[in-house]
Amino acid sequence: MTATHILLLIGAYFLVLLLISYFTGKNDSNADFFKAGKQSPWYLVAFGMVGASLSGVTFISVPGWVADSQFSYMQVVFGYLLGYIITVYVLLPIYYRLNVTSIYEYLEQRFGFVSYKVGAVSFFVSRVLGASFRLFLVAIVLQQFVFDAWNVPFEVTVTLSILLIWIYTFRGGIKTIVWTDTLQTLFMLVSVGLSIYFILDKMDWSFTEFLASDELKSYSQIIFTDDFFEKRHLLKSFIGGMFITICMTGLDQDMMQKNLTCKSLKDAQKNMISFSIVLVLVTFVFMLLGALLFIYADKYEIALPLMDGKAKSDLLFPEIALNSGLGITVAITFILGLIAAAYSSADSALTSLTTSFCVDFLGIEKKEKTAQKKIRKQTHVAMSVLLIVVVIAFKYLLNSNVIDGLLTVASYTYGPLLGLFAFGIFTKHQPKDKYVWMVALLSVLLIIGLANIPKDNLGGYVFGYELLPLNGLFTFIGLWIIRDKNRITV
Repeated sequence: MTATHILLLIGAYFLVLLLISYFTGKNDSNADFFKAGKQSPWYLVAFGMVGASLSGVTFISVPGWVADSQFSYMQVVFGYLLGYIITVYVLLPIYYRLNVTSIYEYLEQRFGFVSYKVGAVSFFVSRVLGASFRLFLVAIVLQQFVFDAWNVPFEVTVTLSILLIWIYTFRGGIKTIVWTDTLQTLFMLVSVGLSIYFILDKMDWSFTEFLASDELKSYSQIIFTDDFFEKRHLLKSFIGGMFITICMTGLDQDMMQKNLTCKSLKDAQKNMISFSIVLVLVTFVFMLLGALLFIYADKYEIALPLMDGKAKSDLLFPEIALNSGLGITVAITFILGLIAAAYSSADSALTSLTTSFCVDFLGIEKKEKTAQKKIRKQTHVAMSVLLIVVVIAFKYLLNSNVIDGLLTVASYTYGPLLGLFAFGIFTKHQPKDKYVWMVALLSVLLIIGLANIPKDNLGGYVFGYELLPLNGLFTFIGLWIIRDKNRITV
């Protein structure tokens, strides 16, 4: 499949998205952009959230991680499931009861102005970095397999990618996203299924023969309990996964904004429960795909692709799909799956960043009605430019596997949110609001310090995703220390 063919396919795909945007963005109101008029069917939101949660990171980086980590990522995913249950029955009722546009408005009502801004800043930094991780991954694939052939600079590739997202989201916002995410999830799942089918066919294996093979067994260990000091130990991974979900879904404006478009709390809860079960099953299929890719690469002596002179496991799936002779069907479905997975999370991230900045930082709902739409559109452009800058910076700064890097960053940036919401929900105390930012900053600095202690100084112990709950705990303790003993919330 040539670079020209890939580009034509991407162009056709975006024409479909623009058509959806045309019909869903006719109203072009802030109410539809931020909340979709609270009329989204729960099953549509649930299906679309699968794609938004998995993103290009899961589509490429999770399969590419299998050689180094085997199926240990499933330990994190099992923790996700418990995190979703907590989100459904603890956090969603709060958001619906308060009827918020931005979920961080809860912090203002519970603690005060400074706490509200700390929560909003924590999300903003987290989502900018998270969205940039995801966009970076699809950009390097497009660069490697399309734009390098035409000597187009990486910076131009990134700019074009985000410009396309801006074009189909600038009018309809979250109302458009709910529908485009559904289409993109479908493309992504079909792509993975067909990739597995055609690779197995090339190797003369049935699916059951693949599951029973010795080759799969060498990649498929899920549970790791031998060494608690290891990063991938079961307990550390499970607890970390639970808190990652609570933070990256339940305390994340991006993911919650979709849930808040449902007609009622009951619909939103049905959406989350069904979505979480499907997500676990789909992630396991991605792990199987990863093992199959490495087995296929070993059999046909396909080396890991190089990027800037370094082997990049994230690029193995596109290398096999596009350049190993599997046929045009695999190539087409891979490209559709890739752009669907990448943009299903990136478009909603851009929309949620616009929403959060408008509501949490600019106070758009307090502005003159005639100015609100203009402010929203200007902010949407500014968020697009910000993402372009950060994604380009990642090319020069990022060394690790993208999924690992994403979850590590979450440990730093979501911790203050976890501590703030936990303190607000599980205590009746009121912290001294003006000092909350100091507590959040100190907590993040402590976690960064812990993460950078050489393992030899800790007896060989390696910190993993447990850094996130530790970060939340440090914030919680700090809030307890600065509580106002004369003020108790009834």
